[in-house]
Amino acid sequence: MKIVFTGGGSGGHIFPILAIVRAIKKEVLPPTKNLGLYYIGPDDKHGLKLLRQEGVKIKKIFCGKIRRYFSLENLLDLFKMPLGFIQSLFWLFFLAPDLVFSKGGFGSFPVAFMANVLSIPIFLHESDIEPGFASKVESKWVQEIFISFAQTTFFPKDKRIVVGNPIRKEILNGSKEKAKEVFNLQGSKPLILILGGSQGAQKINETILEILLEFLKDFEIIHQIGEKGFNQIKNEAEAILFDKELKKFYHPFAFLNETFSKYALGASDLIVSRAGAGSIFEIAASAKPVILIPLTSAAQDHQRKNAYVFAEQGGGEVIEEINFNPHFFLAKLKHLFSRPDILENMAEKSLNFARPQAAKIIASYLVAYLMEIKQNGKEK
Repeated sequence: MKIVFTGGGSGGHIFPILAIVRAIKKEVLPPTKNLGLYYIGPDDKHGLKLLRQEGVKIKKIFCGKIRRYFSLENLLDLFKMPLGFIQSLFWLFFLAPDLVFSKGGFGSFPVAFMANVLSIPIFLHESDIEPGFASKVESKWVQEIFISFAQTTFFPKDKRIVVGNPIRKEILNGSKEKAKEVFNLQGSKPLILILGGSQGAQKINETILEILLEFLKDFEIIHQIGEKGFNQIKNEAEAILFDKELKKFYHPFAFLNETFSKYALGASDLIVSRAGAGSIFEIAASAKPVILIPLTSAAQDHQRKNAYVFAEQGGGEVIEEINFNPHFFLAKLKHLFSRPDILENMAEKSLNFARPQAAKIIASYLVAYLMEIKQNGKEK
């Protein structure tokens, strides 16, 4: 039995696949059963490394992205697209999987398209309230569509199943004491974890720099800057922090691996984040209050829609990027920390929003489908 996974090419697509793979191996698949696990899709520096560690065999393909604005990359992608379709056809024909699981995104499309051509059953998961182009098209070919938000109504009722977003349990329940050791935290001020997401953190980073000195007088910060522009932001922060005592309260990182994410989430008193579904559901499962700053350039404005549905449930607050100015943001933080009752209520509502069993539910569906195929094959 074989499953091929595919997805868009960012952490928001790969990490849910990782969670499902782990659920299959640790919680669902009977120990007597053998299952081949494969990933066909674009490269992802951090995510694919973790998939390999779980025994998933990786087959990278070229993928072209359809952008709704002019870019020279569009010309290059015109050549990548046909190659991606040919590679997908080759690997699917060669591997002959029993099913394909698509996480959506531009990187999944050639694989799902060719799986449909070859009559391979497809299952789809859509993280966001507003589906992307690839998911909308792929939904016409699939057996079932797992969705994160009940408010996602684009797909046919008889195909959609509300499960939440698969999250990595390995990043939950980090101890505050261990976090102090890992990050060399001072521990005398509230800890703010700032996450830029897989893209578009520039506005957040620039805003933090503008108020860094004033910010650190009242708070300690773990700041995931992002790999793009990390050295520049880090150097600017060091130039600003001439006060060595204040500098002890600032902890910048390009990327937080799973171990660091676990302890950063566990130790933080409030999180500032973009509003990708993956981030929202992992923060919710961590039972942390959050301020969400949606990325305005996100396709179909999905981050903004995700953020407001979450905020309506009481799990956090939303600051539109246009309103995310330094002094308003700092005033908002000081207000929230002057009202611990508000923070406690946000943390409680955040946890209520989470669906921590999503990965196991999806894994159970996939394995049950495989068992049914195998049983039917025996009967024939």
